[in-house]
Amino acid sequence: MVFPLDSLQDYQLMFKQEHEMLRKSVREFLEREVAPHALEFDDKDEVPREVLRKLGEQGLWGIGIEENYGGQGGDTISAVIVMEELSRVAPPLAVIRGTNELFSIPILLFGSEELRRKYIPPIARGEAFGAHAMTEPCCGSDAAGIQTRAVKKGDRWVINGRKIFISNADIADYMVVFARTSEPQPNRRWFGITAFVVEKGAQGLKIGTKFEKRGLRGSHAMEVIFDDVEVPDENRVGEVGMGFIIAMETYDRTRVSVAAQGLGMAQAAFERAFQYSFQRTAFGQYLASFEAIQFTLTEMMAELMTARYLVYLAAYLADQGKEEFKYVASLAKFYTTEVAEKIVSKAIDIHGGVGVIHETGIERFLRDVKITEIYEGANNIQRVVAFRQLLRTLTKKGVISQDIAKSIT
Repeated sequence: MVFPLDSLQDYQLMFKQEHEMLRKSVREFLEREVAPHALEFDDKDEVPREVLRKLGEQGLWGIGIEENYGGQGGDTISAVIVMEELSRVAPPLAVIRGTNELFSIPILLFGSEELRRKYIPPIARGEAFGAHAMTEPCCGSDAAGIQTRAVKKGDRWVINGRKIFISNADIADYMVVFARTSEPQPNRRWFGITAFVVEKGAQGLKIGTKFEKRGLRGSHAMEVIFDDVEVPDENRVGEVGMGFIIAMETYDRTRVSVAAQGLGMAQAAFERAFQYSFQRTAFGQYLASFEAIQFTLTEMMAELMTARYLVYLAAYLADQGKEEFKYVASLAKFYTTEVAEKIVSKAIDIHGGVGVIHETGIERFLRDVKITEIYEGANNIQRVVAFRQLLRTLTKKGVISQDIAKSIT
């Protein structure tokens, strides 16, 4: 055993020629069609629908979704490549795509075939957008504490409650909504939450306040209010009372996408700082001539390459069906997003005063990357999740006894 994985083979990364072809094609498209307008997304806090349509024409919304559900196919690595490249140019586009994943994955994993056939193809083709409504005023990382309620009346459920910070809610055609359908059980506080698909325009569904945030502008965080919203039982995702498990299984898979967001921003900042060091002169020399700049760039490069390895290792393990991908994804999420903040900050330092001028386009990455450390499980929560997932995996393998694991968690 090469602890905490089993063998050296578990640490390998295997990329296919198609992965590199995908990366190149996505980068070329984004540099040509999106990069010239990326600052406008931040200035106006809006991504034009025309841009979203063009991404759909490129098939970027359907990467990672099986062809029989209208997608382009591709594995987790492919999806991570797209997320990294989107974040390198325009992070809000990655948020919109990542929120689509938060809608699609629970349906693909736990939904009925009818739900998959109805809701996934429009998402994959870019004809519709999804949202994921979990967070409430009372509860962020504490998903088990949500207070939105769903009561069964005949063959329908009636939902009442309020959600906040819901990405995509203003453009979403459908959203996965989590609501408590029964009281938690002793020692099973998470039990009693159920997931439902709610469609845009449902009676009693109101999209409320848009929260004015300073990062990831162009992707909106919204308030969503449910006032006696009725949904048919066939729109229930998975078993009654098991919504928390559905959410956690979803986050295990989307977490690596958030790590990829941080990676893309770090990549952009490093590239710009490196290029600037060979353009700007001081005291008659290029900045790159100074040892302090060389040290800084080298440290940034080491952090970037380490982060990249963790992100793609998590994706590779997921594609191999390895249970270990879950704690590696948590490691990648907290490590990469925090490293990205450091790299962006160092890039600003190298640019000096130019680095904090909005038109340069670097300072926005610092505002953007900070949010990735908070959403989809704040980073300190990821440290806890990674440890518990590791314990769970080692318990299954018999390395740690169940009694000891229970006493710790």
